[in-house]
Amino acid sequence: MMQRLIVTVMFLVLTLAACSDKWGKGSGSSEANDGEEPAPLPIPSVLAQPPVQRPAVIDMQGRPMSFAPLVAQSDAAVAMVKAVQMGTVRGREQPVKEGLGTAFVYDPVGYLLTNHHVIEAATNITIGFKDGRDLPATVVGSDKRTDIAVLKVEATNLPALPLGDSEELLVGDWVVAIGNPFGLSHTVSAGILSAKGRTRDDVSGLDPAGYFDFLQTDASINPGNSGGPLLNLKGEVVGINAAIRANANNIGFAIPMNMVKQLLPILLRDGKVKRSALGVIVGDLSIDQASRLGRAVTKGAWVKGLQGGGPAERAGIEVDDVIISFNGKPIDDQNQLRWFASIGGVGQTATVRVFRDRKELDLKVVLSELPETDN
Repeated sequence: MMQRLIVTVMFLVLTLAACSDKWGKGSGSSEANDGEEPAPLPIPSVLAQPPVQRPAVIDMQGRPMSFAPLVAQSDAAVAMVKAVQMGTVRGREQPVKEGLGTAFVYDPVGYLLTNHHVIEAATNITIGFKDGRDLPATVVGSDKRTDIAVLKVEATNLPALPLGDSEELLVGDWVVAIGNPFGLSHTVSAGILSAKGRTRDDVSGLDPAGYFDFLQTDASINPGNSGGPLLNLKGEVVGINAAIRANANNIGFAIPMNMVKQLLPILLRDGKVKRSALGVIVGDLSIDQASRLGRAVTKGAWVKGLQGGGPAERAGIEVDDVIISFNGKPIDDQNQLRWFASIGGVGQTATVRVFRDRKELDLKVVLSELPETDN
């Protein structure tokens, strides 16, 4: 044992002596290099590379340890919207209303998405970017009934956010909101997706003629967050933050991105949405109504009435029919039917499947134009 200890000590002494001689030659002393500066230490190649942009850091159980990487790669694409409404007061033109909101770049050549209510009636719109630039914006297209607006600034190579698939989201998934609540720029909050499929009945103060299929989240959303992105952990936009429940604690609502993507080509092409109509008055199917009509489930839109001489009546749809699909898409409730019928296209022929007398049949309906005042 003693011999082993002696050998170990001698080895350590020799090792330290060798290291001391090696370090001395590189220490910058006049004996070693005649006053020359020591050669710089090489930087490991991993550290020399620029940092890799990553989504949120996840632990072994899939839980976020930090949202910082996600925010770092997303924040520059989020901008502040200043909307000013000019008017004449005592013979002079001056601002009569100002509002702040949020927008985000989805196309690097200068296209942004926000809420319609953020820029409604505005005569001057300015976009403030994180790099300090303030650029004037024009409205490319806007739709009050879904609260979506597309803006354009004259700039290129802007940082942009990818548009994700809101249908992939599950209740309980993590989401991150970025915006400008109360003018506090680039504020980040995180939470989970609390619910899906919230309608105009769940959020007070909305346009009764609107089309809403909200994502609900407990990520903090406040006035000024409107128009900002709701992100998944991949850094994709899955919703546009739009509304809050004022009397609740952290209950916010976002327009699902799949709804936005359906309207985006129309807004870019036409600047507005020209909606189509089926010509029916519908309601959700209760258990009692389903039992009366011989239907085993309550999915579908129950036809309570028909527009006289309208598309549905001409196609043979009847009161007490239950519409169960529209152009091959299943219909769970009246809100889904309203949405699909509204974007079916004026003059287009739609295939409507109805449940009647315990049987299913397909009817062809030529859609008419929905008047602006209709619900």
